[in-house]
Amino acid sequence: MAPTRLLVAASGTGGHLFPALAVAEQLSDWEIEWLGVPNRLETKLVPACYPLRTVPVEGLQSRSPLRLLRALGLLGLSTLQVWRLLRDRRVDIVFTTGGYIAAPAIVAARQLRIPALLHESNAIPGRVTRWLGPQCQTVALGFADAAKRLPRCQTVWTSTPVRERFRSPQPLALPVPENAPLIAVVGGSQGAVAVNRLVRACAPAWFAAGATVVHLTGERDPDAGTMKHPQYVELPFYDNVAGLFQRADLAVSRAGAGTLTELAFTRTPSVLIPFPFAADDHQAYNAAAFASAGAAVVLSQANLERDHLQTAVLELLGDRERRAAMAARAASLAVPESAEQLAALVRAAVER
Repeated sequence: MAPTRLLVAASGTGGHLFPALAVAEQLSDWEIEWLGVPNRLETKLVPACYPLRTVPVEGLQSRSPLRLLRALGLLGLSTLQVWRLLRDRRVDIVFTTGGYIAAPAIVAARQLRIPALLHESNAIPGRVTRWLGPQCQTVALGFADAAKRLPRCQTVWTSTPVRERFRSPQPLALPVPENAPLIAVVGGSQGAVAVNRLVRACAPAWFAAGATVVHLTGERDPDAGTMKHPQYVELPFYDNVAGLFQRADLAVSRAGAGTLTELAFTRTPSVLIPFPFAADDHQAYNAAAFASAGAAVVLSQANLERDHLQTAVLELLGDRERRAAMAARAASLAVPESAEQLAALVRAAVER
């Protein structure tokens, strides 16, 4: 009997890729291929695990008529290429985590009457989810309230899957003293220059309070290497974020859905600074959901000054009971079996 064939369409950032990888891990008995875009993060993460096919699709958010026309042309070309891939490889089902790579995958699957499932991790569904979600058998949600914005879709709340390592204790091989308070600073898979600069300005006060700062700066930080201190660990990228979050007393972070889910799984209290230029301002909505649950403190990047961030972090470091309450509330926002639930939905769609 031929194995079930799955095409995973996930591209761009860790927020799209890591949940898709977590679901794929639960379908190890299937034949899986991956659909991505050239020169994005998937070209580094996926080929070691799954065959990667790329298409030249681009986003449709440009206000330039010429760029928009080009993007539409590439969307048409990419849809044709995916249609041929689905037909030639006799794919049984498509699973996507949204973003513009989802558009050609869902449209081509619809044309061939192949079931498609979409996972939307953000509190505000993206454009592709809003436009094409009704063409999918199911839209799984990272935030339950997102269902209100998808009235024409069959939705189910599953939270957002995380990689397996986040679900078990991980050692931390970094020079962090055993009893020192640890602040983890992360800007998402692409880094955050504005946050990096604020953190370096605040760090001396945090050092004085006895804290160690592990700062994941991203690959494109222009100020990398400018701060030297025995309580400061700077890395452009760290593969063991699970161990870092598990050890951290507090995180300072952007508010991408993937990172927030990881913080929820590791029960890490956080100070969130949403990226102000995210599509549809979705990071602000993600952060608001965590704040309303009592899992995080949210600071707007607009007019955010050193003293404000510095004080917010010091107050939390000094209040163990509040951090414990935030940790418990963060845990309530994650579904421990999210990856298994999504994999079960994918299997059920094939059986139907």
